[in-house]
Amino acid sequence: MIIKDCRFLISAVSSSQYPEGQLPEIAFAGRSNVGKSSLINSLLNRKKLVKVSSNPGKTRTINFFMINEELIFVDLPGYGYAAVSNAEKLKWGTMIEEYLAKRYNLKSVVLLVDIRHKPTADDKMMYDFIKHYMEKVIIVATKRDKISNNVLGKNLRTIKETLGTDEKDILISYSSENHNGREELWEEIMRSF
Repeated sequence: MIIKDCRFLISAVSSSQYPEGQLPEIAFAGRSNVGKSSLINSLLNRKKLVKVSSNPGKTRTINFFMINEELIFVDLPGYGYAAVSNAEKLKWGTMIEEYLAKRYNLKSVVLLVDIRHKPTADDKMMYDFIKHYMEKVIIVATKRDKISNNVLGKNLRTIKETLGTDEKDILISYSSENHNGREELWEEIMRSF
């Protein structure tokens, strides 16, 4: 996809603050520090539209981004960050659940996992959670440039087995550094609506 225009729209903590309109939305979910902001910036061919932080747990709201006046990307709060209080984690969980359950124009959810590690219990919980609301999950294994080709297949199999994916789900390896996987992910996003 050729990105002519993209911009931050709004941050929200409840459905009353979501942007109005009928445009399709693609949400991005993943653990803190999995590379969500970097991936969105890479997809949009921008360096700093979505703020990238070296400190995990910085995204504490649901952030909406307008793409070409025809599509909205939704950056969900990261999960699994230990230094956040249980009350804050519960608040984020409620915020994400409300979005997934009530957002009528949500077309697909992209779940990010780190290709270097076996998915965590939190990743499995998020996968199951998304699967409850969506028929298909697009799983993106980030940080592809950090592993060798020798372990790629094994790591992707581990991700599938640990999450318990089915034949409808899509698994893509991705590098925000060199944009490996970018076209494939855009194709899946565009098939969603």
